[in-house]
Amino acid sequence: MTQQIDAVVWDIGRVLVRWSIRALYEKLIADPALLDWFLVNVVTEQWHFQHDAGRPLAEMIAERSAQFPAEADLIAAYAPRWLETVPGPIDGTHALVAALADRGMPQFSITNFGSDTWAMFRPTFPVLDHFGDIVVSGDEKLVKPDPAIFALAARRFGHAPGAMLFIDDNLANIRAAAECGWQVHHFVEAEALARDLVARELLLDDYGKVTSP
Repeated sequence: MTQQIDAVVWDIGRVLVRWSIRALYEKLIADPALLDWFLVNVVTEQWHFQHDAGRPLAEMIAERSAQFPAEADLIAAYAPRWLETVPGPIDGTHALVAALADRGMPQFSITNFGSDTWAMFRPTFPVLDHFGDIVVSGDEKLVKPDPAIFALAARRFGHAPGAMLFIDDNLANIRAAAECGWQVHHFVEAEALARDLVARELLLDDYGKVTSP
């Protein structure tokens, strides 16, 4: 029998908010072929992951600009215009956060997010006010799917791993959490998540706000 869930723990990027480096650079690079090359070779998600792991953006940008001097102006735009890589919320998930809050469910987050970009982003995203605590990888120098970040989160949140439901779009993170004893939901869409929350009796059977206009 599945253990009772005492808390819900959310990922943020691509679960609560959309994230796309392309959303910024398609404004700055008109040539589609050059844009594709730039996103594959210069400012990439793999490169950004260093920031999630704790490396400062200024250091990363200086190093990358030295490697690609012809693209230095474009690379330099990444830090001051980073919020433009966040084009908006994921449809439906904010309603689920609010519905869980209305039922008194404790909510938290574990997010791979750099310290510099987190400082820019957090004030723009009030739905996170529902969360009792947020473990930010760049602050902790630990990133998902490292089991250590899940152990840290369990200590911080004050709930046993088996009594928490972890929601993430990244299958590697889901597998790591499950191996650490957490209950998990691999996020694909809000409607499927809503059905799972109802099945787990965390939301009422007649919950339908996620599909409302």
